[in-house]
Amino acid sequence: MRPRPPIKGRGIFSGTGVIITGLAATLAALVFPIWSYSDRAGTGVDVLNAQSVSTQYGPLSALDREFVTKVRLAGLWELPAGRQAQQKGTTEAVRTAGQHLVEGHTFLDERVRTVASRLGLALPNEPNDQQKGWLAELNATQGVEYDRKFANILRLAHGRVFSVVAQVRASTRNSLVRELADDANTTVLDHIKILEATGYVDFDALARDMAAASTPPITFSPGPPGPTTDPSPAVPVTPVAPSPYPSYTLPPAAASPPPGS
Repeated sequence: MRPRPPIKGRGIFSGTGVIITGLAATLAALVFPIWSYSDRAGTGVDVLNAQSVSTQYGPLSALDREFVTKVRLAGLWELPAGRQAQQKGTTEAVRTAGQHLVEGHTFLDERVRTVASRLGLALPNEPNDQQKGWLAELNATQGVEYDRKFANILRLAHGRVFSVVAQVRASTRNSLVRELADDANTTVLDHIKILEATGYVDFDALARDMAAASTPPITFSPGPPGPTTDPSPAVPVTPVAPSPYPSYTLPPAAASPPPGS
C-alpha cells in the first residue's frame, strides 16, 4: 500500500502555531508581573499614607502620634522617679540626675500637652504597666542598690526612646511634631549623659538589653488613634523644682505656622 502523500502547508502551519504560542507565553510572562505589582498593596508608602491624617501643620503619621504619646508617658513616670531620686539618692550625682529628670520632663510635659491640644490628640494620664513596674521596683530598694537600679533603669528607658526621637525627627512631615522632637532630643540626651555621670550604668548589660529589644516584631501593632474633635484634657504633671524650665540650655522652638498655611 502506497503511503499517503503529506498535505501541503500542514508543517508550515504547525510550526507557525508553535511560534505564536511561544510569543504569547513570553508576552504573558512579561505583562503579569506588571499587573500583579501595580495592584499589590502593603508597601511602606501605602502603610504611611493609610495611617496618616491631614492637619494644618502637615500630615500626621501613626509614628508621629505614637511619639507624642511616648513623650507624655515618659514624663508621667520619669518625673516622679526623678523626684524620688532627689530624696533617696545616696550620692550627689544621683540626686543631680533626679533634678535633671524633674526639670526636663516638666518642660517637655508642657510642650507635649500644647502640641497634643493643637493636633486634637488625647493623651494618657497615668504611666503604662511597664513603667508602673519600674516605679515599684525603685520604691522597693534603698541605699546603693537604689542608686544602681535608678541609673540603669532610667538609662535603658532613655536609650530606647532616643532612637524613636531620631526616627521621628528624620521622617516627620508635621511641623509641630518636628519642633517637639527637637526639644525631646535635647532633653533625652541631657538625661542620658547625667545618668551615665552617676558611675552606676552597666554598659554591658545595657548593650545586651538594647540588642534584645531591637528584634523586629512578628506582627505590626495597630497605629494609635488619630485626632479627635474633643480630646480629653491631659492633666499637667506637678513640678517640684522652683522653676518650670530646665537649668540647661534648650534651643528655642520655631514659631508654629499660622492656621491655614
